[in-house]
Amino acid sequence: MKIAIVLYPTFGGSGVVATELGKALAKKGHEIHFITYSQPVRLGSFLENIYYHEVAVTDYPLFEYQPYETELASKIVDVVKYEKLDLLHVHYAIPHASAAFMAKQILLSQGIHIPFITTLHGTDITLVGKDPSFEPVITFCLNQSDAVTAVSESLKKDTLEHFNTKKEVHVIPNFIQVDEVTDSSETVSIRERYALPHEPILCHVSNFRKVKRVEDVLHTFVKVNKKIPSKLLLVGDGPERANIDVLCRKYGLCDQVIMIGKVRDTSHVLEISDLFLLPSETESFGLVALEAMAKSVPVISSNTGGIPEVNIHGVTGFTSNVGDVDDMAKNALTLLESPEKMKQFRANALERAKLFSLERVLPQYEDIYLSVVEKYLSQKA
Repeated sequence: MKIAIVLYPTFGGSGVVATELGKALAKKGHEIHFITYSQPVRLGSFLENIYYHEVAVTDYPLFEYQPYETELASKIVDVVKYEKLDLLHVHYAIPHASAAFMAKQILLSQGIHIPFITTLHGTDITLVGKDPSFEPVITFCLNQSDAVTAVSESLKKDTLEHFNTKKEVHVIPNFIQVDEVTDSSETVSIRERYALPHEPILCHVSNFRKVKRVEDVLHTFVKVNKKIPSKLLLVGDGPERANIDVLCRKYGLCDQVIMIGKVRDTSHVLEISDLFLLPSETESFGLVALEAMAKSVPVISSNTGGIPEVNIHGVTGFTSNVGDVDDMAKNALTLLESPEKMKQFRANALERAKLFSLERVLPQYEDIYLSVVEKYLSQKA
């Protein structure tokens, strides 16, 4: 099958999932065409069956804000028409679903029929989508999609509550590659650069937006560090980074809190961590928590959105109410102070992660691709 994948090419979860999905489909023999404004960060080097089409953003003085949606639609039309594609798969509703609809109509006027699938990832529904100015467009585009998927039951519920969609929303969870454990000597060597042997390492990875509540990460760490001297690795960057720098200086923790910055591959950071902290205001799924669990790292998280579908309270980690840093610190100490309990939770986290392996999830996407294309072909006939 020839498939176009439209995505945001950034470090965010939707871009990561879309890129890894495309790479996995290409390995199975599908021809994948990525369409976006810059090369996806997880795409890497030359890969068989993968093509990248850059959307050129016009720099024209008339436009205070560049018309990306229109330029994206034009690029989709061009790629579908000349690469003779079978299917569009757009990740994130805004503006990809509306651009796909526009492209579909233009192509239809030229006698070319192309179905499109919209995958919802979270903030396109739970934050941006709730803005009344976007609601009519999102509702329309969901109803015009040939299929709609969401990454969690929680996100499906939010979608059906906030949008008058007549489409069935199929839940296909995010996925990860559960790799073999890295050589222990290499892991130990990396770990020694950041912490002494007796110091636990707590970790957080995000884009440092307010919704991630990174300050709660630091407040939780402060309470843990008072009981057990530890290190905190913060991976990523964003608007809240400056506030974290201020708090570190306020608490005198600049030596204990290590700012790693943006990292393309976080696997080595997760491998040396003992606990992963995710106190988000909302998460449609919590992909980064799943990535931690795939490295046998228990998760201390909030209980919002789709996180409890991934992190099972009292089994793979603990969940707390949003903002309850006292409870998060208590839960973290419960594991750090009990080696036997920590060992069991590590094993549980890995086993849970295997349920979201690429091998389990990829066929679900292939099935929906096939059903959409076959339905479209039958309608044409």
